[in-house]
Amino acid sequence: MRDATDWTASAQSASFAAAITHLQPGITMSHTIQMPANDRVAIDLGDDGVAQVRLTRGDKMNALDPEMFARIIEAGHVLGKMKGLRAVVLSGEGRAFCAGLDTSSFGRSPDPDEPALTERTYGNANKFQQVAMQWRKLPVPVIAAVHGVCFGGGLQIASGADIRIAHSQTRMAIMEMKWGLVPDMAGYALWRGLVRDDVLRELVYTNREFSGEEAQALGLVTHVDADPHARATAIATEIANRNPQAIRAAKRLHAAMVDRDTDAILVEESIEQHSVMRTKNQIEAVMAGMQNRAPKFEDI
Repeated sequence: MRDATDWTASAQSASFAAAITHLQPGITMSHTIQMPANDRVAIDLGDDGVAQVRLTRGDKMNALDPEMFARIIEAGHVLGKMKGLRAVVLSGEGRAFCAGLDTSSFGRSPDPDEPALTERTYGNANKFQQVAMQWRKLPVPVIAAVHGVCFGGGLQIASGADIRIAHSQTRMAIMEMKWGLVPDMAGYALWRGLVRDDVLRELVYTNREFSGEEAQALGLVTHVDADPHARATAIATEIANRNPQAIRAAKRLHAAMVDRDTDAILVEESIEQHSVMRTKNQIEAVMAGMQNRAPKFEDI
């Protein structure tokens, strides 16, 4: 199932913890997308269409308790209905991206009304898988900014993003085997194509810890950067300045590429291209490029 950890502040050097506590000073969001009041997840949407999604349980290193699972899924619903959304940056406040399952959950009595893990309550996923899978299911790209600690369920959530930026010193692990469990928050589905099979087996079987720098070499991280949040935001901003219809079509093609055969992928390419060619946004992309100016796309 999932992981647990109660890592403390001593896990990071004082200077590193101080450097990452304030992830990106100077960024001002234009307005806040309303979610029911909570102390787990916040969403801020900028005028450029980039949504900053933050795990806000920083005092607990954003560990996953039942409320956190519910609020992350709720955030996915909000984002899925959001007008003008072009890209998402997913990050955690405080000293960590996400330390995995809250250890206090080990002592919680099971809810008799909670569906069995084998029940598909969110399309192809259960609740615990949905918190990671929903980032792949969103129509726009998601960039995860990973710092501090990223263990177990936290790593699986980050793996749901299209792109992952990590600090070189980020501590990472597929932690579940430490607790006698297997990864079950969509990790196996999300790690396909990212990590060589024998390497993934070693990481799962031993639950050994590795750094953000090693994670990049293994394929679990896209880039390492001294300021993951700033780098993730820069990438999201660049994406937000591309034709939003073409970006969404490209994300659908990436999803199809994983499971479909060559013939089906070739057909999907043609379908998606036909849907964007000669639209207002595609013409605007051409004109903006030719005139060397910023494009003005219609939101979808």
